[in-house]
Amino acid sequence: MSEIIYRQYLGESDLSRIMELVQNELSEPYVIYTFRYFLHQWPHLSYLAYPSDPHNSQPIGVIVCKQSLHKNQANRGYIAMLSVSKEWRKRGIASALVRNSIEAMKEDGVEEIVLETEYDNHAALSLYESLGFIREKRLHRFYLNGKDAFRLVLALPPSYSDDSSDTSGSSSSRSFRGPSRHRSLYRTIRVQGYSDDESDYESSR
Repeated sequence: MSEIIYRQYLGESDLSRIMELVQNELSEPYVIYTFRYFLHQWPHLSYLAYPSDPHNSQPIGVIVCKQSLHKNQANRGYIAMLSVSKEWRKRGIASALVRNSIEAMKEDGVEEIVLETEYDNHAALSLYESLGFIREKRLHRFYLNGKDAFRLVLALPPSYSDDSSDTSGSSSSRSFRGPSRHRSLYRTIRVQGYSDDESDYESSR
Protein backbone atom coordinates (compact mmCIF):
# COMPACT_ATOMS: atom_id res chain seq x y z
CA MET A 1 0.00 0.00 0.00
CA SER A 2 1.35 3.39 -0.99
CA GLU A 3 2.52 5.69 1.76
CA ILE A 4 0.60 8.96 2.08
CA ILE A 5 2.38 12.23 2.79
CA TYR A 6 0.56 15.16 4.39
CA ARG A 7 1.79 18.73 4.29
CA GLN A 8 0.49 22.23 4.90
CA TYR A 9 -0.54 24.62 2.16
CA LEU A 10 2.57 26.35 0.81
CA GLY A 11 1.22 29.14 -1.39
CA GLU A 12 -0.27 30.05 -4.76
CA SER A 13 1.54 27.17 -6.44
CA ASP A 14 -0.90 24.84 -4.63
CA LEU A 15 -4.03 26.81 -5.44
CA SER A 16 -4.91 25.48 -8.89
CA ARG A 17 -4.48 21.87 -7.74
CA ILE A 18 -6.68 22.45 -4.70
CA MET A 19 -9.37 24.09 -6.81
CA GLU A 20 -9.35 21.22 -9.31
CA LEU A 21 -9.64 18.59 -6.58
CA VAL A 22 -12.44 20.39 -4.74
CA GLN A 23 -14.43 21.24 -7.86
CA ASN A 24 -14.20 17.66 -9.12
CA GLU A 25 -15.39 16.10 -5.87
CA LEU A 26 -17.74 18.58 -4.13
CA SER A 27 -21.18 19.63 -5.27
CA GLU A 28 -21.02 23.21 -3.95
CA PRO A 29 -19.34 25.64 -6.40
CA TYR A 30 -16.60 27.97 -5.16
CA VAL A 31 -14.92 30.88 -6.93
CA ILE A 32 -11.19 31.55 -6.67
CA TYR A 33 -11.77 34.38 -4.19
CA THR A 34 -13.36 31.96 -1.74
CA PHE A 35 -10.29 29.74 -1.85
CA ARG A 36 -7.97 32.72 -1.40
CA TYR A 37 -10.02 34.04 1.50
CA PHE A 38 -9.26 30.90 3.48
CA LEU A 39 -5.82 29.99 2.18
CA HIS A 40 -4.22 33.44 2.39
CA GLN A 41 -5.33 34.12 5.96
CA TRP A 42 -5.01 30.65 7.49
CA PRO A 43 -2.50 28.69 5.37
CA HIS A 44 -1.26 26.71 8.38
CA LEU A 45 -4.73 25.22 8.97
CA SER A 46 -5.01 23.68 5.48
CA TYR A 47 -3.39 20.40 4.45
CA LEU A 48 -2.84 18.43 1.28
CA ALA A 49 -2.34 14.68 0.90
CA TYR A 50 -0.01 13.16 -1.69
CA PRO A 51 1.01 9.60 -2.56
CA SER A 52 4.70 8.99 -2.00
CA ASP A 53 5.06 7.89 -5.65
CA PRO A 54 7.48 10.45 -7.18
CA HIS A 55 5.69 10.11 -10.54
CA ASN A 56 2.42 11.41 -9.05
CA SER A 57 2.68 15.08 -8.12
CA GLN A 58 -1.07 15.72 -7.90
CA PRO A 59 -2.73 15.99 -4.47
CA ILE A 60 -5.25 13.28 -3.73
CA GLY A 61 -6.86 15.00 -0.74
CA VAL A 62 -7.23 18.46 0.75
CA ILE A 63 -8.75 20.17 3.75
CA VAL A 64 -9.31 23.94 3.95
CA CYS A 65 -10.06 25.64 7.28
CA LYS A 66 -10.24 28.98 9.04
CA GLN A 67 -10.15 30.35 12.58
CA SER A 68 -11.82 33.47 13.99
CA LEU A 69 -13.68 34.92 16.93
CA HIS A 70 -17.30 33.80 17.01
CA LYS A 71 -19.60 36.52 18.36
CA ASN A 72 -16.46 38.23 19.73
CA GLN A 73 -16.13 35.50 22.35
CA ALA A 74 -15.29 31.95 21.29
CA ASN A 75 -12.09 31.13 19.44
CA ARG A 76 -13.69 29.01 16.73
CA GLY A 77 -12.22 26.84 14.01
CA TYR A 78 -14.18 26.10 10.87
CA ILE A 79 -13.72 23.30 8.31
CA ALA A 80 -14.77 24.79 5.00
CA MET A 81 -13.76 22.08 2.51
CA LEU A 82 -12.68 18.46 2.68
CA SER A 83 -12.16 16.46 -0.48
CA VAL A 84 -10.46 13.16 -1.37
CA SER A 85 -10.19 11.70 -4.88
CA LYS A 86 -12.66 8.86 -5.38
CA GLU A 87 -9.98 6.29 -6.19
CA TRP A 88 -8.16 7.06 -2.93
CA ARG A 89 -11.11 6.86 -0.55
CA LYS A 90 -11.56 4.34 2.27
CA ARG A 91 -7.87 4.54 3.16
CA GLY A 92 -8.15 6.89 6.14
CA ILE A 93 -6.96 9.93 4.18
CA ALA A 94 -9.93 12.14 5.04
CA SER A 95 -9.62 11.23 8.71
CA ALA A 96 -5.90 12.02 8.72
CA LEU A 97 -6.48 15.38 7.01
CA VAL A 98 -9.07 16.35 9.62
CA ARG A 99 -6.80 15.25 12.46
CA ASN A 100 -3.92 17.34 11.11
CA SER A 101 -6.09 20.45 10.94
CA ILE A 102 -7.56 19.79 14.40
CA GLU A 103 -4.03 19.61 15.82
CA ALA A 104 -3.06 22.85 14.10
CA MET A 105 -6.16 24.59 15.46
CA LYS A 106 -5.54 23.25 18.96
CA GLU A 107 -2.07 24.79 18.87
CA ASP A 108 -3.74 28.14 18.18
CA GLY A 109 -6.06 27.78 21.18
CA VAL A 110 -9.29 27.00 19.35
CA GLU A 111 -12.16 26.20 21.73
CA GLU A 112 -14.51 24.59 19.24
CA ILE A 113 -14.59 23.50 15.61
CA VAL A 114 -17.68 23.61 13.41
CA LEU A 115 -18.62 22.54 9.90
CA GLU A 116 -21.62 21.79 7.72
CA THR A 117 -22.26 18.73 5.59
CA GLU A 118 -25.23 17.53 3.55
CA TYR A 119 -27.83 15.81 5.72
CA ASP A 120 -27.70 12.65 3.61
CA ASN A 121 -23.91 12.44 3.24
CA HIS A 122 -23.68 9.42 5.50
CA ALA A 123 -19.97 8.84 4.83
CA ALA A 124 -19.08 12.37 5.94
CA LEU A 125 -21.35 12.20 8.97
CA SER A 126 -19.82 8.89 10.01
CA LEU A 127 -16.29 10.27 9.56
CA TYR A 128 -16.84 13.39 11.65
CA GLU A 129 -18.82 11.64 14.35
CA SER A 130 -16.02 9.06 14.70
CA LEU A 131 -13.71 12.00 15.48
CA GLY A 132 -16.00 13.35 18.20
CA PHE A 133 -18.19 15.83 16.32
CA ILE A 134 -21.84 15.99 17.31
CA ARG A 135 -24.87 17.23 15.36
CA GLU A 136 -25.86 20.66 16.62
CA LYS A 137 -28.76 21.48 14.28
CA ARG A 138 -30.30 20.87 10.88
CA LEU A 139 -30.08 23.80 8.45
CA HIS A 140 -32.93 23.77 5.95
CA ARG A 141 -32.14 24.38 2.26
CA PHE A 142 -28.60 25.33 3.24
CA TYR A 143 -26.92 24.47 -0.06
CA LEU A 144 -27.45 25.97 -3.50
CA ASN A 145 -28.85 22.64 -4.70
CA GLY A 146 -31.63 22.98 -2.12
CA LYS A 147 -30.38 20.27 0.21
CA ASP A 148 -30.46 20.52 3.97
CA ALA A 149 -27.27 20.38 6.02
CA PHE A 150 -26.29 19.31 9.49
CA ARG A 151 -24.06 21.62 11.48
CA LEU A 152 -21.53 19.59 13.45
CA VAL A 153 -19.52 20.81 16.43
CA LEU A 154 -16.42 19.53 18.19
CA ALA A 155 -15.66 21.07 21.60
CA LEU A 156 -11.98 21.42 22.48
CA PRO A 157 -11.69 22.25 26.19
CA PRO A 158 -8.20 23.18 27.48
CA SER A 159 -7.64 19.69 28.88
CA TYR A 160 -8.54 18.04 25.57
CA SER A 161 -5.96 15.61 24.25
CA ASP A 162 -6.21 13.19 21.36
CA ASP A 163 -4.40 10.00 22.28
CA SER A 164 -6.17 7.79 19.78
CA SER A 165 -4.15 6.19 17.05
CA ASP A 166 -4.25 7.37 13.47
CA THR A 167 -7.16 5.91 11.54
CA SER A 168 -5.47 5.86 8.17
CA GLY A 169 -6.25 2.18 7.68
CA SER A 170 -3.48 0.16 6.07
CA SER A 171 -1.83 3.22 4.55
CA SER A 172 1.22 4.57 6.30
CA SER A 173 1.56 8.33 6.48
CA ARG A 174 3.89 11.20 7.26
CA SER A 175 2.88 14.74 8.18
CA PHE A 176 4.91 17.88 7.68
CA ARG A 177 3.97 20.78 9.93
CA GLY A 178 5.52 24.12 10.72
CA PRO A 179 8.24 24.22 13.39
CA SER A 180 6.35 26.07 16.12
CA ARG A 181 3.91 24.31 18.44
CA HIS A 182 2.90 27.54 20.22
CA ARG A 183 1.70 29.96 17.60
CA SER A 184 0.51 33.46 18.37
CA LEU A 185 -3.24 34.03 18.38
CA TYR A 186 -2.85 36.88 15.93
CA ARG A 187 -4.97 34.92 13.46
CA THR A 188 -7.86 34.82 15.89
CA ILE A 189 -9.62 37.82 14.41
CA ARG A 190 -13.09 39.05 13.61
CA VAL A 191 -13.31 38.99 9.83
CA GLN A 192 -15.83 40.26 7.31
CA GLY A 193 -16.75 38.98 3.86
CA TYR A 194 -17.45 35.35 4.79
CA SER A 195 -19.20 33.92 7.80
CA ASP A 196 -20.01 30.58 9.36
CA ASP A 197 -22.96 32.12 11.23
CA GLU A 198 -26.28 30.56 10.28
CA SER A 199 -28.05 33.94 10.21
CA ASP A 200 -25.59 35.30 7.65
CA TYR A 201 -26.11 32.29 5.38
CA GLU A 202 -29.89 32.57 5.59
CA SER A 203 -29.84 36.23 4.67
CA SER A 204 -27.73 35.60 1.57
CA ARG A 205 -29.60 32.62 0.17
